[in-house]
Amino acid sequence: MALSYKARRRWALVILLVGLPVYIVAAVSVIALFDRPSFLVELLIYVGLGIVWAIPFKFVFKGVGQEDPESVDTE
Repeated sequence: MALSYKARRRWALVILLVGLPVYIVAAVSVIALFDRPSFLVELLIYVGLGIVWAIPFKFVFKGVGQEDPESVDTE
């Protein structure tokens, strides 16, 4: 079942305002459990984690920044 445009916008907002900070705290906490790697390795880990978090939510964010395709202009 596909989400409507308004539902996708709402879920995208929830994911960005709640889910992303929770994911950041979890990622930093997990990385802190290990010895600190070199700067480049640490940078690659954070860049990889920054890309990986969005993959499951790709369908939610797709087309959210565009106009509502279901809205009807009566001009």
